Amino acid sequence: MTTDYLQTKGRIFDIQRYSIHDGEGIRTICFLKGCVLRCKWCCNPESQEYGIQEMTVNGRKKTVGRDVTAAQVLEIVEKDRPYYNRSGGGLTLSGGESLCQPEFAGALLRGAKAMGIRTAMESMGCAEWRVIEGILPDLDHYLMDIKHMNSEKHRQFTGRGNGLMLENAKRIAASGMTRLSIRVPVIPGFNHTPEEIGEIAAFADSLPGVEDIYLLPYHRLGQDKYEGLGRVYELPHILPPEPEYMEMVKRKVETDTGLRCQIGG
Repeated sequence: MTTDYLQTKGRIFDIQRYSIHDGEGIRTICFLKGCVLRCKWCCNPESQEYGIQEMTVNGRKKTVGRDVTAAQVLEIVEKDRPYYNRSGGGLTLSGGESLCQPEFAGALLRGAKAMGIRTAMESMGCAEWRVIEGILPDLDHYLMDIKHMNSEKHRQFTGRGNGLMLENAKRIAASGMTRLSIRVPVIPGFNHTPEEIGEIAAFADSLPGVEDIYLLPYHRLGQDKYEGLGRVYELPHILPPEPEYMEMVKRKVETDTGLRCQIGG
């Protein structure tokens, strides 16, 4: 079997080991550069541009972005195989939007599966269906962000409408090729009301095979990165939702749908 695909090159900005987020168990997360959206609350603004950048961190310049092969990434992933085996973890692709580098993302997923390592991808599904369809055979768990059901409001806060993403969610679910979970970043002033979250949950509940939904509370941990990149953070007045509020919304989702609902993850 040829392994030439492992020499596929891509651009990343971080590899995070021993993570307990973005999929089950202990995971290694590979963060790919490039994104088609410009979400106003993005906590990884250094992921949005595909180009290699300089960002000031604690008063020092830091180069953000490097080019690697799939083989180089998987060599790092392999180091933690015992943790994956014990916890049900594996490799997760994140970003940015991994689908902006489809050949590289596909090579990483294919290589991990060939090694017997489980795979996941955190993605908005903002790509042509042929791109998504091409990676599904090597993807165990698709963690798909659905941010709002109203396309115009989605455009105002992310730069694009949501039609393509919602259609792709339907196609992924109908394919039955991977486990699909829906994740919702809960952003005050954008989509935080019980009615707005409820609309997303109802959509998720309508997708065949979807059993769980994750509510991800807004946080401000990435705000300093904007200054480091010479950019303006557009939501400085937004505060994270209170834990009690998140619990209330969680209960409503569970009451109104058949979905398992989790805060965080």
